Amino acid sequence: MNGDLPLVALVFKTATLLLGGLVAVLAYRAYRTTRAEGLWLLAVGFGTVTIGAFAAGTLDQFANVDHGLAITVESGLTALGFGVIAYSLYRRE
Repeated sequence: MNGDLPLVALVFKTATLLLGGLVAVLAYRAYRTTRAEGLWLLAVGFGTVTIGAFAAGTLDQFANVDHGLAITVESGLTALGFGVIAYSLYRRE
């Protein structure tokens, strides 16, 4: 464990995981109700962003990997997730 993560950063990362997961679950529930594909994509996008935050935190704190790799993984998944979110809002049903 690196142990050099400030407490406030840990609190913000935890909030990101909880709120991102909540938005993904709510979007998925809305998709199940409406069957609107845009809502499915929105859930996938937020889920991807949230998984990116989780993966980076896990890699940085518990795996013996370079901090730069953890940031790169998080940045890549965040970019991918936001791309899916943008597409979900842009597309027409």
